[in-house]
Amino acid sequence: MFLNPLLTPLRIFFETLAQSLDADFKREKLPEPSTLPEKINWQRTLPFLFLHGGCLAVFWVGISPISLAAALLLYVIRMFAITGFYHRYFSHRTFKTSRLFQFLAAVLGNSSMQRGPLWWAATHRHHHAHADEEEDKHSPLTKGFCWSHIGWLTSMRNFPTPYEKVHDLSRYPELVFLNRYDKTIPLLYGMLMYWIGWMIEKKFPNSGLTAGEFFVWTFFISTTLLLHGTLFINSLAHLWGNRPYRTKDDSRNNFWLSIITLGEGWHNNHHRYPHATRQGFRWWEIDITYYGLKILSLLGLIWELRPVPDSILMEAQESPSSMFN
Repeated sequence: MFLNPLLTPLRIFFETLAQSLDADFKREKLPEPSTLPEKINWQRTLPFLFLHGGCLAVFWVGISPISLAAALLLYVIRMFAITGFYHRYFSHRTFKTSRLFQFLAAVLGNSSMQRGPLWWAATHRHHHAHADEEEDKHSPLTKGFCWSHIGWLTSMRNFPTPYEKVHDLSRYPELVFLNRYDKTIPLLYGMLMYWIGWMIEKKFPNSGLTAGEFFVWTFFISTTLLLHGTLFINSLAHLWGNRPYRTKDDSRNNFWLSIITLGEGWHNNHHRYPHATRQGFRWWEIDITYYGLKILSLLGLIWELRPVPDSILMEAQESPSSMFN
């Protein structure tokens, strides 16, 4: 009888820990997530508070050219994994690759702390099916900018992976494992970054770099910037830019967003024809992700990149002079 006041919070703690480690863990005596209201859940905010709070450590560890360059390089590499594979491959299957390279790309994408590849793909497919409608999980038109940018990620309603939307991917047990234990790769990535920083500090003491500084920049700062760069496509890319295609949603093309996301800023193009590997449909629409995928295709690592049909190109009415608006 006297243990009951302690058992409840202890049970909640261990169930919360279990769900943090296992994304498919189902807590007892709780309603189905799909029936929950769309509101911020404290448990779901913890990873984001941890990630953003860690950036503040920069005031203690400082900055150096090495840590800054490493953070930018890892931003670009992992952004390419998100845009090229989480998005264009897993979500839309716009090209083909081997099972091994598919897994390696999923591991690299998972290091970005944007959850597992199946959850990411299923969520994005749902977005395309209901873009800017009430059912859209992150439409700025129906739910406001802040919710569309990051609020929706803090809702328990949007936490589970709807495996029924990704039957083509869930047949691979290695992808299901990555998706279920989606904290494993970020943890290993963080350990690797600290180890690299420690090695540089010990082997090259004259560099002035410390393990803590390298870790803060390559793990916390690089990952946080990467997260917001990706989320800008959900929020700003439906509010700011041009609309050469009159799609049913309010997706827009934006040159500046295409730079920070390596080509995802041509969002109106993408919503008009999401089956193409490239999103910068015309020569002046910079699409760094597509250029990288072309290189991988020349190396034989991916193949059958799907083109943009001429009929789609002819629909658009946009010139190079308008792309910066």
